[in-house]
Amino acid sequence: MTGIDIEKILELAPSPAYVVDLGRLRHNLAILDNVQKRSGAKILMALKAFSMWSTFPLISRTLAGVCASSPWEARLGREEFGGEVHSFAAAFKERDVVELLEISNHLVFNSLGQLERFRPLWEAKHGNVSIGLRVNPEHSEGHTAIYDPCAPCSRLGIPLAEFERRIGEVGEERALNGVEGLHFHTLCEQLFQPLERTARAFEEKFGRFLPRMKWLNLGGGHHITREGYDIDGLVDLVSYFREKYDLTVYLEPGEAIAIGTGILVGEVLDLVHNAMDIAILDLSATCHMPDILEMPYRPDIKNGFDPGEKAHSYRLAGPSCLAGDVIGDWSFERPLLPGDRLAFLDMAHYTMVKTTTFNGIQHPAICTYEPETGELKVVRTFAYGDFRARLS
Repeated sequence: MTGIDIEKILELAPSPAYVVDLGRLRHNLAILDNVQKRSGAKILMALKAFSMWSTFPLISRTLAGVCASSPWEARLGREEFGGEVHSFAAAFKERDVVELLEISNHLVFNSLGQLERFRPLWEAKHGNVSIGLRVNPEHSEGHTAIYDPCAPCSRLGIPLAEFERRIGEVGEERALNGVEGLHFHTLCEQLFQPLERTARAFEEKFGRFLPRMKWLNLGGGHHITREGYDIDGLVDLVSYFREKYDLTVYLEPGEAIAIGTGILVGEVLDLVHNAMDIAILDLSATCHMPDILEMPYRPDIKNGFDPGEKAHSYRLAGPSCLAGDVIGDWSFERPLLPGDRLAFLDMAHYTMVKTTTFNGIQHPAICTYEPETGELKVVRTFAYGDFRARLS
């Protein structure tokens, strides 16, 4: 997270707070814009990773639209982002399809069964909404099973055997009648090489269907804006599919937009000792950064080090009643004291979108920081009414 004035943000921000650096966001968007211009791809923002809609006026200047995983996300994209809205879910209710057909440009089904069940609905919108199918290349590149859409027995995407079974029953023309695109999404926080290998496996299995398609969606999980990503390789891959099959190619990263843009500000509330020193923060792993428990992973902290590396080691934990509300262990050059501020790094994506109000714990404020002026803007704060409104 080079270039972010973390000390200034710690000075200005309330605690707890998510703070998104607009300068770093513009940096990421410039990289993505370069990819679009060089490759001809259209890049969508995956709202499931980052849906801080106060930043949409900035992001929408560069990206082609959004991809949504529900009618609510699609509506947010339509109302606040503009551009194209592409919708996909593992399964839809009829009322979902009815709503999504009114606000989506692309609607992607996860099974041939749902494609046929809702055919009368989407055929009535022929010309207004492009219909696609998500396929499963059955090629795993993921390191964590819970995030691997190609894991054995995955519910995500249609495997080739199922495609061929349906075609064998009714013929290819009838099975794929009205389908204009194929979509695969198999990656998670990965560089280019896993995409290259996956694309090769996809083409080997499903390439024969591409000449009848209008578009191909390569999904998300691409860390395009991360240092070390092979931009030239991505440009070449997109160009290959566009030119060989005369397709529009889409990418739908979420994290690539927000990588390195955000920090989560927290404060030490108390220090306790039980076989080791424990600092209790106004931040909660389960409420404010649940991927720490789900993925799991250990975020970086400004001026924080591995336990034992510096003189003063602590377990950092949240204030909730969950015994496992533990963020992790770090060491610091000086002792922590109540009131000290900590900055957890790279905490924009998959944070705000996954928070809860478990135990009625205060939700972090949502802020932006403009490095060109040094202004920190508190975009949203949360109060008891927000907690109460979620209940009945």
